[in-house]
Amino acid sequence: MSQLSVLLPLTGLLLLISSTSGSESSVALPVICGTRGTDLMEDSLVVLCPPDCTQGRVSVFGTSVYASISSVCGAAVHRGLLGPSGGSVRVNRLHGQQNYMSSFAHGIQSQVLSRWTASFSLTEAVSVPLELTSETIATALPVAAKPAKKLKKPSVKKVLKGGNKDCPMDIAMVIDSSKNIGQRRFNLQKNLISKLAAMLKVGPTGPHVGLIQASDSPRTEFLLTNYTQPKELLFAIKELAYLGGDTNTGKAIMHTAETFFSQENGARRGHPRVMMVLVDGWPSDDLDQAAMLARESGINVFLVSVARPAADELAMVRDKDFMTKAVCKDNGFFSYLITSWFSTTKHVKPLAQKLCSLDSLLCSKTCYNSVNIGFLIDGSSSVGHSNFQLVLDFLGGIARSFEISDVGARVGAVQFTYDQRLEFGLFDHSDKEETMNALQRIHYMSGGTATGAAISYTTQNLFRRMGPGRNFLIVVTDGQSYDDVRLPAIAAQKQGITVYSVGVAWAPLEDLKSMSSEPKDSHTFFTREFTGLAEFIPQLVRGICRDFTENN
Repeated sequence: MSQLSVLLPLTGLLLLISSTSGSESSVALPVICGTRGTDLMEDSLVVLCPPDCTQGRVSVFGTSVYASISSVCGAAVHRGLLGPSGGSVRVNRLHGQQNYMSSFAHGIQSQVLSRWTASFSLTEAVSVPLELTSETIATALPVAAKPAKKLKKPSVKKVLKGGNKDCPMDIAMVIDSSKNIGQRRFNLQKNLISKLAAMLKVGPTGPHVGLIQASDSPRTEFLLTNYTQPKELLFAIKELAYLGGDTNTGKAIMHTAETFFSQENGARRGHPRVMMVLVDGWPSDDLDQAAMLARESGINVFLVSVARPAADELAMVRDKDFMTKAVCKDNGFFSYLITSWFSTTKHVKPLAQKLCSLDSLLCSKTCYNSVNIGFLIDGSSSVGHSNFQLVLDFLGGIARSFEISDVGARVGAVQFTYDQRLEFGLFDHSDKEETMNALQRIHYMSGGTATGAAISYTTQNLFRRMGPGRNFLIVVTDGQSYDDVRLPAIAAQKQGITVYSVGVAWAPLEDLKSMSSEPKDSHTFFTREFTGLAEFIPQLVRGICRDFTENN
């Protein structure tokens, strides 16, 4: 920044006038990790980034020159100008360009963008001190010079709040980009999803929309968090390029189910996951396995079939039941027919209503995010401290397999000897890390073994949240109980609790089977050594999911 200081005589006074070239602001404006270039109003501005912008997901598009929808602080880390501790950086506004290139640098993966309307570059925020010079400049001051305008504090444009709060869905749109649809109908498809996106009213607290193109190989065009404002989303849809190739819808569904809805890619914890698949005519590949994975992953698949095959075309259709196999549930709600790409406008509203019908999204609930699991832990003297720790590690492995959250799966624990102790309830810990820590903090009691009384205690004190097929009790014991276990276990099962019994060492198989639910063989486990418990983790998790699916 250049500074010019001149001394001019005026009305007997010496005035110090300092002029700054350009329109740069030297005020460091505090911003957040998610502040984008498009949120800043100045042509050149110093911003102060907070620490840890690399911890959460930040969207960055380009290399060296970044699209204005990029996170400023994320781009500064990517450029190497800032580290994890944050700091100041100067943002310089540039014109839009084409072909923003992706790269990985300093822990940030930037993304490709074919075109955007504005850009920015970044430079170090260097402060140059004011200097007084003795040089006299022969520049006349206007007679009636206007007083200098007071500099306005740089402002950040407020990000639009909200979105449709009644539709808090994470939505993946899988569109047909095959040679079958052709360029003209592809453009009509873009028109349909643009109108649909506008009606959904995306926003930070409303629906988030991402998009995948189905062709020979699926291609993710943008993720859920890339465009959370309507204008940006509509522009991104407008810029989609037609691919051509086969209609490999199954591949696209599989790709989306496997990778798209991860938290690393912007999926929100506890928000319903929706996949809307558009197919022109019929798919070229099988949908069975991909659709099954989507259902098991808690994704609600809608299939929109446009221009269904005519009677004389049916012989060319690989699987005539592709619609019923692809959807979340074959009940008519998740399938939608449109006769022609030239008459899609009237279908926008009913499609939007379906995608936002929270109570009808039957596939949102899976075993992984819906079950209540109680651990009933034998703390008797025969277990011992070292073996007790192996039991806690075993139970931790089971808990780690589920999506524990305030809206997801829940875990509680009871330890017993002759007495019972509620270690923590189903509602005490609302995330996986807290639950895992709580398990490891359990202190070994030592004492006798009264398993029957412990089952009754757990039924009454742990499982307050009722739901058919959702409550599971895993009993771990290493010896014979001094009381009856059969009647308390039957009472628990009558209350909708599925019981798994896990025996170690001297635990009688007869007692284990008396406690476990039907079929006994698949709900009863036994190992001679405590070190063998870990082998049961995948079998127990699969069993819980099997029971949940059958009962729901």
